[in-house]
Amino acid sequence: MSANAEQVRSPLIEQFRFGLKPEQLRRALNDILDGWRRRELWATLGLHDIRQRYRRSTLGPFWITISMGVMVFALGLLYGQIFGQDLHEYLPFLAAGFVIWGLVSSMILGGCQAFIAAEGMIKQLNAPVSIYGYREVWSALIAFAHNIWIFLAVAWWYDVGLSWQVLWVLPAVLILVINGFWMALFFGLLSARFRDVPLIVGSVVQVLFFLTPVIWRPEMLPDRALFLQLNPFYHMVEILRAPMLGQAPLLENWLAVIAIAVFGWAITLFFYSAYRWRIAYWV
Repeated sequence: MSANAEQVRSPLIEQFRFGLKPEQLRRALNDILDGWRRRELWATLGLHDIRQRYRRSTLGPFWITISMGVMVFALGLLYGQIFGQDLHEYLPFLAAGFVIWGLVSSMILGGCQAFIAAEGMIKQLNAPVSIYGYREVWSALIAFAHNIWIFLAVAWWYDVGLSWQVLWVLPAVLILVINGFWMALFFGLLSARFRDVPLIVGSVVQVLFFLTPVIWRPEMLPDRALFLQLNPFYHMVEILRAPMLGQAPLLENWLAVIAIAVFGWAITLFFYSAYRWRIAYWV
């Protein structure tokens, strides 16, 4: 290899190694752990965000539940007729899908704004920057807690049979939150550096909504099984929707979501370790 080629490669290799230094990884992990220890702070901030969104309204955050309920009822009647579905089966399916999609999409879209929206606090408050990722995930969970009542009402009205499978709801929510947190840190970091990222992610999420079985059932695509298996959002929705409907979640859905979490956290820790200290300059 020529000397010139070696000189070109050396900076690239050093830059690659720079992002993998054990000291930087340790600091990034400490930042995440310190952020968890300050959960009283980000929990208060997340609750404040929800309250600010509906400030001076009579019903306050319960508008989250009302708007979701109206959408589920209207789309349930419309698409139930279009697809020729029995509402006793279709409306609980639709309600569960909408509630879960709201949780997943809120963590992603909110994560894009995690650091941008907290510009003033990042520059003035001496705190781990991971608290702003926790803040967005917590806000999404609060909205989910409001929306889940829509599904419970629909499930009660249509007498959805519950079983011991409902116990899978808790680990399913936990793994979704674990995925949502790495998405908030990763997309928040990218969005702070490149301001077009939130617009791109928003458009992609909107398209994926129609490609994911939320308003349509997987049985409607009998010849497109591979299409569903390659859609990560399908697995995220299904591991929680199945137990909510009294069904056992499939092992393949769990393996897919766990694989997404492992791969996502590996990528996130790499970039978060290398560029976390630049967030204050980017915002």
